[in-house]
Amino acid sequence: MLPPVVSVDNMRRSDAATIEKRVSSTELMRRAAQGIFDAVKFAGRVAIVCGGGNNGGDGYALACILLSHGFTPTIFRVSEHFSDDGLYYYRNAMAAGCEEGSLRVPAALQGFDIVVDCILGTGFRGTLSDSVKQAIEAINAGGAFVVSADINSGVNGDTGVAETAVNSDVTVSIGAYKTGMFLGDAPYYMDKLVNADIGIELLDPPYHLIDFEQVSLFEGYNSTVMTMEEFLQETGSTPDTCDAAGFVAEMTKATRRTVVVRTDHTAVIGDLNYVYFAADYI
Repeated sequence: MLPPVVSVDNMRRSDAATIEKRVSSTELMRRAAQGIFDAVKFAGRVAIVCGGGNNGGDGYALACILLSHGFTPTIFRVSEHFSDDGLYYYRNAMAAGCEEGSLRVPAALQGFDIVVDCILGTGFRGTLSDSVKQAIEAINAGGAFVVSADINSGVNGDTGVAETAVNSDVTVSIGAYKTGMFLGDAPYYMDKLVNADIGIELLDPPYHLIDFEQVSLFEGYNSTVMTMEEFLQETGSTPDTCDAAGFVAEMTKATRRTVVVRTDHTAVIGDLNYVYFAADYI
């Protein structure tokens, strides 16, 4: 079964409801880290670059898992702040022998075989701080195999818009794919996208994922096919304000036609029943 696609708000509320009813936040963070560990063949020297929120916490939890498998990762902190669960796993990682480095050192990330990007999560909006931008630039210049946790730091989780973002070899989405992973600038920062199911039950119905090869099946009789540029012009929106799923659904209902919005690497499709997303890097 293919993973679902959701808005950031649906994921956030579903995560909170899961924590309230069934699973502790600490356990969900451990599951997220385990999902990242299972999705990547770790080898050699590993650096984990962590921000101050729960995305950074996933990195600290990953460090604990790596330590239990015989690795000695190096943590690089972009912020002095911790989420509560992040602080728990940071302390555990340091007590278990994790190393810590500084991004203030020139070429701090060179010499590592794998760098894990845990700076910003799917809730990122607005402008990058100088310290985060410098960390992203250091990751992109380091020459290592890059893993982004949940989403590439700098990419908007709903729209995919990014001014500057981490270039990843693999992005491990947590829980469900987010709409921004298929839109805007996201395709140009992700080489491969996979999902780690950590047991979050979605509150709202998700959008559906299909294989990119199936997009052509929707482009036949009684369908409207357009580029993203044409779609933005038709809806009067911009990449950073466009609710692609909502607009496609509205357009489909208004015209009673299947609507296909394509780019070179992604597609958003609406028919009378569902909204679908597809990408050639999944």
